[in-house]
Amino acid sequence: MDSLTSSTLLAPATPRSAGRKLIESALDSIGVQINGPNAWDIQVHREEFFQRALSGAGLGLGESYMDGCWDCQALDELVSRILRSKVERLVFGDWRLALVAASAWVRNLQSISRSRQVAETHYNLGNEAFEKILGPTMMYSCAYWTNANTLDEAQEAKLDLICRKLDLQASDRVLDIGCGWGAFAQYAARRFGCQVVGVTISVPQAEYAAKLCAGSPVTILQADYRSRGLRQYGPFTKIVSIGMFEHVGRRNYREFFRIVREALDPKGLFLLHTMGTYGTGRGDLWIRKYIFPNGELPFPRHLPEGAQGLFRLEDWHDFGPDYDRTLMAWWRNFEAQIGSGGLFSDPRFGRMWRYYLLGFAGAFRSRVANQLWQVVFSPAGSTRHYRSLR
Repeated sequence: MDSLTSSTLLAPATPRSAGRKLIESALDSIGVQINGPNAWDIQVHREEFFQRALSGAGLGLGESYMDGCWDCQALDELVSRILRSKVERLVFGDWRLALVAASAWVRNLQSISRSRQVAETHYNLGNEAFEKILGPTMMYSCAYWTNANTLDEAQEAKLDLICRKLDLQASDRVLDIGCGWGAFAQYAARRFGCQVVGVTISVPQAEYAAKLCAGSPVTILQADYRSRGLRQYGPFTKIVSIGMFEHVGRRNYREFFRIVREALDPKGLFLLHTMGTYGTGRGDLWIRKYIFPNGELPFPRHLPEGAQGLFRLEDWHDFGPDYDRTLMAWWRNFEAQIGSGGLFSDPRFGRMWRYYLLGFAGAFRSRVANQLWQVVFSPAGSTRHYRSLR
């Protein structure tokens, strides 16, 4: 992914003294110091930081942070400053990042056989842990802060926005691809009275969503979105996918859109809520190893290319800056739980999630690569007159 310092502070292996000089010089050019007084300065605890930070593709930088080799009080601001500058280009030079990008073309990293890896690594950490981080809404995607003051208000505003964009009615049958813990399914069914089928690859998510939606006209399925068994539940008048497309992968974009089109009524609507990137596509080995195995952000061109001949693109809404605020809210929830037991009392887990949440916040704050898009599609040939909403 082009996120969390994806190719930051990288260069071919150099002697330790030369490595320190390289890093200090690069950081100094953007107002960041080693052991300096500012909140965004890097505080080095062990000299090995310099060599590990140069080891390539973001992996050494992230792992050295997890191991306590360095700290930064305002890690989010450090990442934002680095990504807004030319620092990564000045010191970039690691062949492994090219292999990461090439592998997405050579291998289908998001095949059905590999699709459960992200659930096993990340989403199956435990529903209780995610409840403490995400709050009561259990929404693990960008909130909509335009008229909201709290995370819960912003997440409900996001759900309301999606339902308005879909023109949701009681008569609708809705498919939620990547339904997570069931927040949208519950909201749509109870607020509008429509029928919803939610699909998630994660067993704990499916169990949580089923309990959450009990008593509502909602069916939760634990399955891959490519499962043939889904066909028996269609067709659907509306389809939504919120924060799941990042796990589809470029080798599968066309198939994804084809599956959605086959499941959608000719007069229906499809809303896709996804992170995207204007970056290089080189990827980040730390993110792929510790947070989102096989994850990949789409480029802007990937969406119309995948939808070509199947859908008409009706609306494209970018509110990426809202993800910075959402991530910072999750980080505050996370920090409030440190030392409370379980995973939250594991120092290495704490540093891993701090690096992840603050790093992503800084990446979205920079506005350089990471974006957040809501895109509305209607089937090709539809006579629907769509009106953009905000």
